Amino acid sequence: MSRISIDQVKHVAHLARLAISEKEAEKLTQELDAIITFAEQLNELDTENVEPTSHVLDMKNVMREDVAGKGLPREEVLKNAPDHQNGQIKVPSIIE
Repeated sequence: MSRISIDQVKHVAHLARLAISEKEAEKLTQELDAIITFAEQLNELDTENVEPTSHVLDMKNVMREDVAGKGLPREEVLKNAPDHQNGQIKVPSIIE
């Protein structure tokens, strides 16, 4: 007995905005059923003493210390700005 119906396959295809023919729907139903059967084999495994993981590798973010440093001189920054006034970069107004 199939674990997924052809109507479910068509529904998911519709949600994904995929146009599939009747023949494709039948083929996808068989393929998805095989995938579900394979995935259900995992239920047979004894996972009693297996600690849950979020990733197969023990990964850690390596971050440097956040140390404040000297910035660029204002004159050098304003040298690249197309328009500036009173030491600030002028930009077009976006609020009316």
